[in-house]
Formats: sequence, structure tokens, C-alpha cells
Amino acid sequence: MDRAAAATRYAELPMPSTTDEHWRFTDLKGFDPESFVRNGHVPGSDPKSGLPETMLDVDTAGLAVVREGGVSIVRSPDERITFEPFTDHERLGRLVGTDEKFAAHNAAVWEHGLLVVVPRGVELEQPLAVQIVNATDGGALFFRLLVIAEPESRFSLIEDTASASSELEGYTNSVTEIFVEQAAKLEYVSIQNLSQNTWHFASHHARVERDAELDWVAGGFGSRRGKVWIQNDLTGPGATSRVTGAYFADGDQHLDYDTYQLHSAPNTTSDFAFKGALRDKATAVWRGMIRVEKDAQRTNAYQENRNLMLSPTTHAVPIPGLEILANDVRCTHGATVGQVDRDQLFYLMARGLSRGEAERLIVRGFFTDVLDRVELEPVREALGEALEARIPQA
Repeated sequence: MDRAAAATRYAELPMPSTTDEHWRFTDLKGFDPESFVRNGHVPGSDPKSGLPETMLDVDTAGLAVVREGGVSIVRSPDERITFEPFTDHERLGRLVGTDEKFAAHNAAVWEHGLLVVVPRGVELEQPLAVQIVNATDGGALFFRLLVIAEPESRFSLIEDTASASSELEGYTNSVTEIFVEQAAKLEYVSIQNLSQNTWHFASHHARVERDAELDWVAGGFGSRRGKVWIQNDLTGPGATSRVTGAYFADGDQHLDYDTYQLHSAPNTTSDFAFKGALRDKATAVWRGMIRVEKDAQRTNAYQENRNLMLSPTTHAVPIPGLEILANDVRCTHGATVGQVDRDQLFYLMARGLSRGEAERLIVRGFFTDVLDRVELEPVREALGEALEARIPQA
């Protein structure tokens, strides 16, 4: 990766504005990425000190912690697995380049990276995990994750991003590149629970090859504003990807997801389902695109975004899209924005529940079908509890 070229590209690209199609509903006015101290530069810090409580209490085969001082391997998996800090690799930058402002910024200055390679035919019973912690007030943390699931391997990987303090101000910028090779299966969980004073930008891009399967869970609970890009390329016949998104925003939070399902081979399947609940003056933007190339016959693709508005002052913007160049496909999408059912709320409160308790039950019911898609039980339970916990008790 040519960092000098990436830095030049970053300087050349203008800051996105609401005149750009993909940023129409996300205003970055007042954000100066250069005002944050890059990567913290706090040497000698203990990787285990000051860590926020993780949302996912899961026994892991390997654990890495990323913070100001770098990447620390807290628990190593068995010797067959590559699970280590890295600064360069032949596949680095193949999926996420420098065409977008924040991806270019990451490519130019990142210092903290984790390489995960699971060899051919290896199956892991316990997941691998990386905990990314922005622990410096006024700091910017740049992180890079490169994952290679070699043919016929099978494993789970959890990426948990959080702030060390709920009051911390910061800027996080992460890039994840995932290669799921022939007949491999990867369960990838990406959870973001940063402080509501943190600007968060992330680009996640996966390539799924012949007869391979990617099962992806994306959870969004924190941050102030930014954008998360999620792209899956189905490049081999029989490739399958499923992305399950769950988010909750309150206060003045503004979450923005931009998803892309690219089918370039025949007999491929993708299924993207995002659900979110909003309170107070929070906003959520979801833009989804399914693109089917002309040779990708017998594609089966689906995308949906459902939003539950818990306050009349919230705002949700779902924007589904299709670009279909083949003629033998099944592509569908759906999007809804709805308020809490007053009859349901009245029924529950009439039976002695407080408004908060009633809303918790309604939120749990709203997310049930999405949570049921999550294969890892500890992840499924943690997401459900996190969603309910955002509802005040009173």
C-alpha cells in the first residue's frame, strides 16, 4: 500500500457534503478530522487497563485489544491460526481503496492492524475476537482488519468497537477487508458502542467465493455522526451472504449505513435485513443497493430496512435500490418507518406495566425476527439486552 499516494488522494478529495448523493442526509459541518490527535501516541499503556465493559460476554479462542499503544494479543489461538498485528500484506487494499475520503485517510495514516488467517479445512469451536478501544479524549484511532478464510475453513470473528468513557470525544476510522474463499464459512460480528461524542467512519468490504458463506451481524448503538459502508461481493457460483443489522439511536445521534450487494456470478444469494429503533431527536439513514451483473443469472437477492420511532421528533430515511443487468433473477426489497402502536402500548400499560416496561416489550417484539437470524446465541442475547437497555425504566 502506497501511503504517500493515499495521503495525496485524501488531500485531493473534498470533505463530503449534503450535495453528494450518498451524503444527502448526513451533514459533517463542524467536523475537522485534523483536529484530533492521531492514534493517541501514548506509549507503554497496559492493553487491559481502562477497557470498557464489553457487550459480548463470550469465551474466545483468541483475543486482541487495540488502543493508543497499538495491537496487543491478550489470548493467542492455536498455532495453526494467524492472529497477529501487521503493517502490510499482499491483499491489503484490494477491496477498500482510496476513492472515498475517509478510506483514503485510513490508508494514509493507519498504524494499528490485525491480520487473521484461518487455514484450509480448519474449524474453530470458539470465536476469535478483537476489542477496539478509543481511550484518548480528543484522539483519533485508525484501525485496519484483514481476514482470510481459506477454503473449507469455518470460524467466527467478533469485532467490538467502544470508547473507554461515555464522555470521551473522538474520531474513529476503521477498514475491514474480508476474503471468504471456496466452501468456507465465516460468521462475522461487528458491534459499535462508541461514546455519543465520537465521529465514526468505517468501510467493511467482503469477497465471497464459490460455495462460500458469510453470515454477518452489524450492531450500531453509539457514536455521534459518521457513516458505515458495508459491501459484499459474491464472485463465485453458489456464494451466499447474509447481513443482519440492528441499531438503536437516541439523543441527537445520527447513524448512517450504506450497503451494497454485488452479484457477479450465477446462482448466488444475498439477504440484507436492517432494523432500528429511534428515540428523542435521533436520525437513522440507510441506503441499500443490489447490483446484479449480466452474467449473474439465477441471482436471489433481498434487502430490507425497518424503523420503529419511539418519539415523534425522530427521523428515519430508508433508500433501497436495484441495478439489475441479468434477466433471470429474483430481487426484492422493502422499507418501512412506523411509530409505536398506541393500542399495544395502552394494552400493556393497562395491565400494570410502566411506559418504559411496555416499550421494552414492544422493542423486543420488533427486533425478534432480526435477532432470530443471529446464529451465535451469546451474541443474540447480548444484542437483545442492549436494545432493551436503551429504554428508560420509568
